[in-house]
Amino acid sequence: MSVSAPETLATEEAAEWSIEDASELYRVGAWGESFFHINDHGHAAVRPDPGTDLSIDIVDVVRSLRERGIAFPVLLRFQDVLQARVRRINEAFRDAILEAGYDNVYRGVYPIKVNQLHEVVEEVLDAGRPYSMGLECGSKPELIAALAHMEDDEALLICNGVKDTTMLRMIIEAQRLGKRVIPVLEKYTEFLELRRLAKEYSYSPRFGARVRLATAGAGRWRESGGDRSKFGLSVPEIVTLVEALEASGDTDAFQLLHFHLGSQISDIQILRRAVKEITQVYANLHRRGVPVQYLDVGGGLGVNYDAGYAYDDPGIGYSLQEYANAVVYAVQEVCDAAGVEQPVLVSESGRAITAHHSVLIVEVQGAYAKDRIHDGFVPEEDDHATVHKLHETLHFVTTGDNGSPTLAELLEAYHDAWEARREADTLFALGYLPLEQKALAERLYWSVCTAILERVDRLEVDPLPTELAELEDQLVDQYLCSFSVFQSMLDHWAIGQGFPIMPIDRLDEQPRRRAVLVDLTCDSDGKVSHYVSANADKRFLPVHPVTEGEPYYLGFFLMGAYQDIMGDAHNLFGRVSEAHIYADAEEPGNFYIEQTIAPTSIQEMLASVQYFPNDLHRRMNAIIRQKVEAGVIRPRAGTELLEEYMRCFLQSTYYDSRAR
Repeated sequence: MSVSAPETLATEEAAEWSIEDASELYRVGAWGESFFHINDHGHAAVRPDPGTDLSIDIVDVVRSLRERGIAFPVLLRFQDVLQARVRRINEAFRDAILEAGYDNVYRGVYPIKVNQLHEVVEEVLDAGRPYSMGLECGSKPELIAALAHMEDDEALLICNGVKDTTMLRMIIEAQRLGKRVIPVLEKYTEFLELRRLAKEYSYSPRFGARVRLATAGAGRWRESGGDRSKFGLSVPEIVTLVEALEASGDTDAFQLLHFHLGSQISDIQILRRAVKEITQVYANLHRRGVPVQYLDVGGGLGVNYDAGYAYDDPGIGYSLQEYANAVVYAVQEVCDAAGVEQPVLVSESGRAITAHHSVLIVEVQGAYAKDRIHDGFVPEEDDHATVHKLHETLHFVTTGDNGSPTLAELLEAYHDAWEARREADTLFALGYLPLEQKALAERLYWSVCTAILERVDRLEVDPLPTELAELEDQLVDQYLCSFSVFQSMLDHWAIGQGFPIMPIDRLDEQPRRRAVLVDLTCDSDGKVSHYVSANADKRFLPVHPVTEGEPYYLGFFLMGAYQDIMGDAHNLFGRVSEAHIYADAEEPGNFYIEQTIAPTSIQEMLASVQYFPNDLHRRMNAIIRQKVEAGVIRPRAGTELLEEYMRCFLQSTYYDSRAR
């Protein structure tokens, strides 16, 4: 029995589709920050420097990587985008300072917890060198990594997080080297330990303090600030700390004030309130004779992942320049009113620096939809009564007895089809319906459901009846993609973070399929559950039908913050392949691939959970030898099997569409 193509978004030809329509559908203008666009070929493309017309076609990059034999999925790092983000943030603060006539400078730091990969940190520091950009760390391993990169004596290294004695000792030693390494006290007990070490070293180490402000954040990370925040000294603790410093004559050691409202500040007014509050603390300390030099506004510069189109995400309603202006003018206003000098401004923008530079390219391995009956099907006379009943319902929905069916008639048709399907299932379970007849009934049922939804769509019903809304979910295709949600986009699974996803080609063709993307893992949570699009329903992604023999790639955008480093080893899927891309107008396609990094091999992933080649070889060899001795297989076949088994150790953990 032949089966027609699965469900489509519409049965009638739509008006002419354009790349502008695709850009609006996938909200590229909202999240792309001028770095991403759709070119005239209908391909996703990158503008590494939005100030120029230079563009890199992502399809060309993928084609080049395929020719090199790079295993997919692959993470594309557009290093020029990373550099551009560093420049933009520093220049936004520079412009705000010049415009306001602010009487000090800005010193940005990159929090490496956002993406600790060496190549990312080096690229950030290289781009930030003209601005004396520094780093922020939050653990001993991060401190050890960061210290060796503090070549510029003017650059700051801000040390957040809980710090034990070993970490504090290393910070003191770095200060004695002449480096601007500032531990931010998170608890009063850290101050006491620092004071103890000061006596031991006969050295007064410089430090800062995180203040627990009354102002709380907004959105998903709102509890990072306010009275319920995890870290920070209360105002009474700050006063106690200052009194201790005054008693010992060490007030000069207190050099920095810090606060943090959360990873994504959605409301600029909340930021202004927090900045004014911390500046009041700063001004009061100065009037008391505590010469704090730095005011650190923490992280939180927002990124529009969902572009304000997610169910519970209001989006980021401000620009980078507005963010910088808000900080500069708020600090200036309080300082001028208090008559104190203006501090060096510090921010820890990590997500806003790294998010845009990485794009994960994933190949669709297959599309799965509900089976439908072929067009023109007519049941045989001896087909079961349920088959005839379903066919009659299909005929009514698609043709109508007296014009187009009403919503009430369509609901009744759905109930009839559902009852017939349930009857067929019951008869089959009892042994009264042959397998072939059950298959016919299922195909007819899904054809009826598809036809009903197409009719309802024309009626523009709002809201959709609950039964039909649930049916709509059941009819969405599943696109199997070669990646792991848990490895490459853990934030989506863990906290529901949305990431922009769209095909990288055929964008000049209307996407008529509705799909849920599922990954290679055996977990039912291994899927993308909501999408960034202009559609009201975010539970599916508009895509194109997969053509046999032609690869279909999806781009997962804004993947550069946290996802690289937080990946889980579910099903032992490791890191994917990487390619570092640089723009160059003199090169074919305006780019060159500076470096590729192989994905985690099966051998490496197995070693991480204590499975080692020698032991596995010995065990497998014993099993094969036993079967050879028992006459189950020939010795030569056993040898070939063992060789094939051992060859797998060096392969990628992901599905390889090239293997035959």
